[in-house]
Amino acid sequence: MSRLNLSFAVCKYDHMRDIINKTIEPEGIDLNVMQFDNPSKIFHRATNFHEFDVCELSFGRQIALVSQNKNQMVAIPVFPSRMGRISGFYVRADSDIKKPEDLAGKRIGVPEWAMTATIFGRGWLAEHVGVDLRSIEWIQAGSEMPGRKEPVDLNLPEGLRLTAREDKALVDMLVDGEIDCLLSAQAPQRMRNGDGTIRRLVPNYRAVEQAYYESTGIYPIMHVIAIRKSLLEQHPWIAVNLYEAFEASKNEALQRLPKVNHAMYPVPWLQDYVREIQAIFGKDIWPYGLGPNRRTIEAFLRFGFDQGVCERLVKPEEMFAPATLNLAKA
Repeated sequence: MSRLNLSFAVCKYDHMRDIINKTIEPEGIDLNVMQFDNPSKIFHRATNFHEFDVCELSFGRQIALVSQNKNQMVAIPVFPSRMGRISGFYVRADSDIKKPEDLAGKRIGVPEWAMTATIFGRGWLAEHVGVDLRSIEWIQAGSEMPGRKEPVDLNLPEGLRLTAREDKALVDMLVDGEIDCLLSAQAPQRMRNGDGTIRRLVPNYRAVEQAYYESTGIYPIMHVIAIRKSLLEQHPWIAVNLYEAFEASKNEALQRLPKVNHAMYPVPWLQDYVREIQAIFGKDIWPYGLGPNRRTIEAFLRFGFDQGVCERLVKPEEMFAPATLNLAKA
């Protein structure tokens, strides 16, 4: 039986390293790997031009497309990127907004309503903090440059106000006082450059995100790996073979961490940090599979439906290739 030659687009991750350098290969598959520095380039090319056989995808964009039965890709429960998003609220340094509760009735900018980071951020704000999302005036625009458009159709609930602006970037609106807060996946460039005009709303975000995880079990998933639907229909076996290879690559990365004794990574006290993280998340600090991530996925699908990203409440089992649903137990 000849091996399938598949294109694979992904960003540079250590937990993908053994896949990328072909130390680990999925059975029956040759992956032609294309590495990207910016995941948004993959998302754009995958969802608009369907260029890749296998690729990294925005989880938010994918749940919207699945709810509309418009997805050309089928995900497997492999999560290359996950990150707490309470850190993603930014306000002016002189703002009188001191705590998340103060956002009620304010104006908040988002780069995309269906961006995964903003879905998780709004979900936390609504369910955990108790802020009514309908009390907020939401503005959609590019973070650093004007002209960014929403990538999927939305089904906003009654009373939720979202206005698209193409004439100005959100960071400039924030500094000029046209919005009160920016919710984004990335800190504004001027903040990263040391400009003191913008600050995080939640400066102790790590402690707050840890407490949120411990109380809810929600460990935000940003991206998934997905396979071209037509290809999966023709070769359904590739879902499991890819999953197993990605799991093996991730496990190799996790096994490398506590064994580092010669500064392989430029991170002081790395071994201590790994032990701290394992004490919170368990030995597998980056779990794949539906079972171990069901609580997070259920919450995200609920957030997506409540916020109008999804046309209907999608079930977790609808999100992934059927053959992968029971590969990992909770």
